[in-house]
Amino acid sequence: MIERLVDKIRTLNAPIVVGLDPTLNFVPKFLLDKAINEKGETLEAAADAIFAFNKGIVDAVYDLIPAVKPQIAMYEQFGIPGLMAFKKTVDYCHEKGLIVIGDAKRGDIGSTSAAYAVAHIGKIRVGENEFTPFDEDFVTVNPYLGSDGVVPFIDECKKNDRGLFILVKTSNPSSGEFQDQKIGEKALYELVGKKVDEWGLDTVKEGYSDVGAVVGATYPEMGKVLREIMPKAYILVPGYGAQGGTAAELKPFFNKDGLGAIVNSSRGIIAAYKQEKYAEFGEEGFAEAARAAVIDMKNDIASIF
Repeated sequence: MIERLVDKIRTLNAPIVVGLDPTLNFVPKFLLDKAINEKGETLEAAADAIFAFNKGIVDAVYDLIPAVKPQIAMYEQFGIPGLMAFKKTVDYCHEKGLIVIGDAKRGDIGSTSAAYAVAHIGKIRVGENEFTPFDEDFVTVNPYLGSDGVVPFIDECKKNDRGLFILVKTSNPSSGEFQDQKIGEKALYELVGKKVDEWGLDTVKEGYSDVGAVVGATYPEMGKVLREIMPKAYILVPGYGAQGGTAAELKPFFNKDGLGAIVNSSRGIIAAYKQEKYAEFGEEGFAEAARAAVIDMKNDIASIF
């Protein structure tokens, strides 16, 4: 799977992933009103509005970007209708030729982790029929339980040509409470990075492994260390834009050829119409504002090379 992602990044010259992390606060009022008029003030209406919002964003940017990253929690909060909107979003993004990174941060012991892996990047058989439940191309994984929680995902990657991004150094302010703690002379995030490198060694294609890593843009010095520890791991970089990460801080995550990392922006893209910079587009032009924000992000990242 990693070779598909690398090829699309090269073709589009855009190491960018748009986070499809909608809340009702981001959905323009006219879309929510339309859904409520049809289905009342219900979870189903909220889910319909969110899918319509996603569809508008995707239609506006799919030709500029290689991938999207829907965060499943933003859909789960609306219960079963929300999960149905998540699945519809994944399927629609595939129709538009996008790679889908399911941001689920799953990870548990043995059989439970195996079930999560099947749900997101695997296949399950019911009688004579085989299904791909959520059908993402990549999924994010929490490695806190160790190899027991990660190996089932790697197994599904190998069987189904899928990929992982494993949490190594996350972008949130309190990440250091655990991730920065020293074990001997090394910080925990360095030890996790070393393990990610080991887990991915036998899945290397196009110079990179199907087992990637999540490292926050807000920690560029740590990103530089981890880039050396994990030379074959593609790095998913959250934290750009709304969380404070800047283009200048992104360079350590990339290799000299401009590959090796893909940078996420969520609300900075999907809620661009709420920013003063893109206010001219208005609510009705939310999708056009998102497109303008993607172009600006692409140019911003290109400026560091």
